[in-house]
Parts: sequence; structure tokens; C-alpha cells
Amino acid sequence: MITKFDSLYAGHLDMDNIGYGGTAVNSRVFPNERLVTTYSKARNLARLLDRCGYDTFWLAEHHFQREGYECIPNVLMLALDLAHQTERLKMGCGFNITPMWHPLRLAEDFATVDVLTGGRVRFGVGRGYHTREVETFGAPLLDQRANREIFEEQVEIIFKAFNNAAFSHDGKHYTIPARVPYRGYDLKDLTLVPRPVHPVECWQPIQSATPRGMDFMAKHGIKGLIGGGVAEGGAMRAVVEAYRDAHRRAGRETALGEGLCIGFHFQLAATQEEAIKAAAGYFEENLKMFGPLRLVRSLSEEQIDAMADPKRAPYASLPTIEEAAGSGAYLCGPPAQMIDTLMRLEKDYPGLERVSVSHPMGASESLMLEQLEWFAAEVMPAFTGRAR
Repeated sequence: MITKFDSLYAGHLDMDNIGYGGTAVNSRVFPNERLVTTYSKARNLARLLDRCGYDTFWLAEHHFQREGYECIPNVLMLALDLAHQTERLKMGCGFNITPMWHPLRLAEDFATVDVLTGGRVRFGVGRGYHTREVETFGAPLLDQRANREIFEEQVEIIFKAFNNAAFSHDGKHYTIPARVPYRGYDLKDLTLVPRPVHPVECWQPIQSATPRGMDFMAKHGIKGLIGGGVAEGGAMRAVVEAYRDAHRRAGRETALGEGLCIGFHFQLAATQEEAIKAAAGYFEENLKMFGPLRLVRSLSEEQIDAMADPKRAPYASLPTIEEAAGSGAYLCGPPAQMIDTLMRLEKDYPGLERVSVSHPMGASESLMLEQLEWFAAEVMPAFTGRAR
């Protein structure tokens, strides 16, 4: 039963000239004074989410994005600040891109924020999808096998550090601690200082839903976030079933949807037609940004190539907001219609407790604040009122 609502903000700026025929992604270059507005926008969103009863505010880690799409390089620093701006809202690491960290530095930083916020931060790990950032930090991404290999070893180390008063690790990429003498003895183990003092709830994005990836999540009790704008709605049920099946292979029976959060972009309006018209440019800008990163598997190479050219893109038979709204991947319409859609989702996935609603790249702060407040006032009570 759905009882919790979240929102995601990856750090995009307010943008104009959006959509397939608008400014090309690689042509957007913002000055630093615009890029830093990400933080005031995040603060204002967090305050509203806190006041309106949302559960978790998810933030995304990305680097070097002068184009203005994902401008939060340190989720944990921002989460600590936002905890001081709010009273009860939780902050979600959606996600720390683990291959760009030393695993013990990430574990230490999260544990510190866990202590300082009283447990108001949800841990999250991801493998990354921008070659510019991951490879620049010295980790593999073009080599997907190597990327997954180092990611899995890093997560193993992080959980060892969280869950043991003293630990060691001997793996392909890491030997912890260093085999050196220290203050009169040979170093054999380490203690993470501090360790988290609250239960760690770990989350991970689900994209391809391979058996290996699902089994790794089930092994470590990692929860999964599906969708949010780049996932294809038609693939959702197969992903939910794959997550359940992985837990079954691990010897645990779970209800369909249990341990997951399903994310949607949304646009409220008096009618679905009005909502679709209002959302079209943002939907297209989002696809322009994510398509060339190969996160939308239905796109052909020709379509991806056309996305980069504002003169060709509007005529390249690219995905439309009408298709996304029709498949249920993008929620468009009046509150009653969204309630009905989410009630059907709840019926399909009886173990689902958490849904995230957010806005695509380019959406303005004023639009996001107005829409999130409207959603909280007229959609959420149909679900959260039952829990009370």
C-alpha cells in the first residue's frame, strides 16, 4: 500500500528555449553565478517538501556539468545543509557514484552526516553513466564489466565498514588495511570512525535489471529506485518482477513491489490535454539530455544523432509526451486522474509503499514549487490519509 511520497532533484537550472527544437545540449554553457543557483533552488524545494509532508528528497551526484543539468557534486554536503533548513524531511543520496570515491571515504562521510542529522539521510550507491566524470576521476565506465566489478567490491567494503567494529578486506582492487607497521605493531584491521549510529537504508537505481545486478542487491538488502523519467514505462513490470525473483533466489519471499520506489515525472492541470501541452518542452529537454547517454534503449543511433541538431530533432520521429502520458510513464492530468493511476499501480504491486514525483530537466523553480504543493494538497491525502 502506498503511504510515502518522495521527490527527486538532480540539480538542474531553470532553462529557456527548451525542447527538441531548442538550444542543443552541448551548446548550453552557463556561468558560475547561474550554476550556483542550484543550491538556493534545492533549499526552497526542501523547505516546501518538508512543510507539505513528503518523506524523502532525493539528490543526485554529478560533476563538471557546465550545461546546467545535474549540478550537485557532493550530495552529502548538501544533505547536511538541507537538514538544517528542515525539520523532518529525509535526504536521499540518489546516488553517490561509488566508482568515483574511495569506498572508505564515502563510508566515513555518510557516517558523519548520519550522526550530525540524527539519521535523516538515506544511503545510495550507483555505478554512473557519464564518461566525462567517471573516467576523469580515474574509474572505468566504457568498460562496463570492469565498472561493475569495482563497484561491487567497493560496496562490499562499505558494508563491512558499517557493520563491524573492526574489519579487513583482501580483494582484486583493494587491500584494507595497508600491510604496514603502525606504532609498534603490524596493521591487520581498521575501524571506521565514526560508524553510522542509525540503521543504514541503502538504495540503488535499477536500469537494466540483469540477474547479476538484482542478485547483488538482494544479497546486501539494497532497495531499488525505478524510473523517474528516463526509464521506459513498458519495462516496469519486468523490472519489478526481476527484483522479487532475485529475493526469491536468495531465500526470501517478498510481495511484488516490496523494497522499491517507483518514480514519475508529473504535470497537474485541469485536463490531460492542458497538462501535456505544459509538459511537452520539459519532456523533450529531458530526452535530449539522457538519450545520447544511452539510457533510453528504444532510441536508434539515427534518432540519437538527430537529437543534437535543433533543426533535425523536431522531425526525427522522437518519443513524444503524448506517448509517455498514454503509457503511464509521465503522469499528466487533474488530481483525480493521478489518484486513479496510482491506485491501479498499488493494485498491480501490492508490496509497493513508496512513490517519487518530480520534474524533468529545465523545469523552473516556480513551476516545481507550485506543482509539488498542489500534488501534496490534492493527490497525497488519498493515500497518506489511510495510514493515519
